[in-house]
Amino acid sequence: MKKLAALLAAPLLCSYAFAQSIRYDVSFPNIVHHEARVALSVTDAPQKELLFRMSRSSPGRYATHEYGKNIYDVAAFDKSGKPVPVQRVDGDVYKIAVPNGFVKVAYTLYANHPDGTYAGIDASSVHFNMPAAFMWVKELEKAPITVAFNLPEPNSWTIATQLKTTGEANVFTAPDLQYFMDSPTKIGQLTIKEWTVPNADNKPSRFRLALEAKSSDSLATAFVGKIKRITEEARMVFGEFPAFDNGNYTFLASINPYVKGDGMEHRNSTMITLPVAFDGSDNLLGVFSHEFFHTWNVERIRPKTLEPFNFEKSNMSFELWFAEGFTQYYGELLLERAGFDSLDDYCRTLTSLVNTKENTVGATRISPVQASSNAVFVDAGVAIDKTNYPNIYTSYYPYGASVALALDLQLRGKGLNLDDFMKAVWAKHGKPEIAYNVADLETVLAAYTKDKVFAQQFFAKYVNGHESLDYAPLLAKAGLLLKKQFEGQAWIGDVRYKEGAGLTITANTIIGSPLYKAGLDIDDEILKVDGRMVSKNDELTSILKTHKPGDQVAVEYKHRDEQKSAMLELAENPRWQVVTFEEAGQTVSADMQTFRKAWLGSKWK
Repeated sequence: MKKLAALLAAPLLCSYAFAQSIRYDVSFPNIVHHEARVALSVTDAPQKELLFRMSRSSPGRYATHEYGKNIYDVAAFDKSGKPVPVQRVDGDVYKIAVPNGFVKVAYTLYANHPDGTYAGIDASSVHFNMPAAFMWVKELEKAPITVAFNLPEPNSWTIATQLKTTGEANVFTAPDLQYFMDSPTKIGQLTIKEWTVPNADNKPSRFRLALEAKSSDSLATAFVGKIKRITEEARMVFGEFPAFDNGNYTFLASINPYVKGDGMEHRNSTMITLPVAFDGSDNLLGVFSHEFFHTWNVERIRPKTLEPFNFEKSNMSFELWFAEGFTQYYGELLLERAGFDSLDDYCRTLTSLVNTKENTVGATRISPVQASSNAVFVDAGVAIDKTNYPNIYTSYYPYGASVALALDLQLRGKGLNLDDFMKAVWAKHGKPEIAYNVADLETVLAAYTKDKVFAQQFFAKYVNGHESLDYAPLLAKAGLLLKKQFEGQAWIGDVRYKEGAGLTITANTIIGSPLYKAGLDIDDEILKVDGRMVSKNDELTSILKTHKPGDQVAVEYKHRDEQKSAMLELAENPRWQVVTFEEAGQTVSADMQTFRKAWLGSKWK
């Protein structure tokens, strides 16, 4: 009987799920003051009451963001327009009755922070990241969604989004809440550029740039050509584009002084905001390269810890060193392969990665996996108290990229490469959309290399562990030299100072540095070094130039109102630098040239 009851109930549940629907109607009666009015209508709900709430997190972000603070004037109405009581049960949660399966909830949204995470409403344009703008119904996450943007008249605005189109230019749909929240929308005077290329299966992949910027048509066209080259380089890594939903991918890009800097990946689009005047230059391309690589890595090669995404809390993941860090590595590498960075430019990128791994305390103290789990605090998370992050944490972006660099070079030393490893991950987890964890990546590496011991050791040392990496012999295979950038120069630590009567330390001193060992820390004011007054950075630099590593010098400083003294034992600046053998006056062999060409692209002959 229980089985029969379940079978009979299943069609009823399906019909309920199919019948339930949600519609948003968005209008802009007070757009000049950054407000919109949003009406959320629920139809055919079987529940007698529902929980309506604002999100606390957003796809691509891992910390919490209290979006509920920017909605107010919340009211509810039945089908006849009669008011329905609204019970606020938490700061961003409202319990509302649903008379006869229908209720309309209306609220005012304030939005004045257009970036990849928040929303912006202005008489010049509208910028929606959905979690920052749209209340949703907790019990109806699977219900289909319709949204209508009722634009102020008169206007010649365009609406750009990955939401599905309808027969009406201002009305769009989403199959469910997850898709809707992952579909940023840009409305304004947009320059639209489109292009189509055949995928590996000869089916067309359609791309679109929706650009909000002051630009001539020719400049926008030239910029699109650059983006197209980046997408082609990314496809060469994986061998194909993903099967975009509806066959489309949209670059939503606001490049103007009125937005905030950010870039955020989504399944079939990206929201890019660069607060500069648009000039079409190559230095704008980095965020495009990074975010487009996410189309594979994180949107479809998806960590289990982020599936499904939870909009009610922070989303902790152990895999961001791969999802974000390997994407960071490829974002820069693709620019180099596409010819937008010179080899010298790329050496500066490599310099940064090596120093991240070898000269940041976090990377010598915690693993990439541990760094990933801290994203719930550091990924644009907001707090007002001071932290000790400089001494306990390294960002999973460059940290993961430094691991990707090491793995790429080690694989190439075996006649393999990171591109083919990424193809293997794509085939196993991305294309079939089977979510992965850290152990799954190790399994793919073992299968790809046919060397289980190598995979186990690499993950134990550099992914789950934090052992030092010897980059010098790896880089040398490509004719790149790793050397001390400031060899023989005296150093007391990399800190910033506020100039005044003395030099006030403005950030945590770093474990192992001379300043840290001497007991100085943030907010201490250095008055004298080696008996000489210091009130400017240049004065401190001049003093250090007269000394060598190992020298001991006296330092006088003020801690709060107490004057103190200590001895500084000067050290050598530990910073590394990557340069070409050519720059160092060394010969580049034919094998090095071949290695370099295979790694960095055919232009390096």
